[in-house]
Amino acid sequence: MPAAEESYGINKIVENICGLSPDLLAEACQHILTYLQGHARGVDSAEISDRFQRARVTLDHEALQNLIRFLLLTFRSAGKDNLTGDDLVSRLEKGSNKWSKAALQVLHKLWSEHGASVHAQQEVQASLSIGQLADVQWKLGMAVSSDTCRSLNSPYVCLLLKIIEPSGHICQKSFEMTIPQFQNFHKQFKEMAAVMETV
Repeated sequence: MPAAEESYGINKIVENICGLSPDLLAEACQHILTYLQGHARGVDSAEISDRFQRARVTLDHEALQNLIRFLLLTFRSAGKDNLTGDDLVSRLEKGSNKWSKAALQVLHKLWSEHGASVHAQQEVQASLSIGQLADVQWKLGMAVSSDTCRSLNSPYVCLLLKIIEPSGHICQKSFEMTIPQFQNFHKQFKEMAAVMETV
């Protein structure tokens, strides 16, 4: 029965997509296409959710995430396979019989306008296949004691890096460094910055 459950899940997502006005669907797709073309660091689901709420569209968090994920995967797959607008519509119609004509027209129009750019960006990303640094946060702390030592009094720097993976998922990596390690880290960043200025 997994195929039937999967089909139900896809049909539910398609029904949610078709329940959007053409303008609202186009706006949501535009966010996703902007990201896939490399013009945004990620898909801001909070902004899409806020826009839906202002338009009085009530989708719970999970339904909204599924809708965004579905459109993201659909466009990413179409870019990978270098589909035309007609090919995309055919593929969608094969996957579900719940599509409305208006929704398919919106997707066809947007993909016809942006598909080549998405494909080109995916070609570039495939050759690089590395994450992008989105944010760096740091704090200075003092380790006062531990299980094995009563009085450490040792300063440290804690770094939190937000990284956008090639899939679009934002992950966080954190680590601690001693002050000498941080000073070496800082020195290496200054050297990289100097080299980049010569390029």
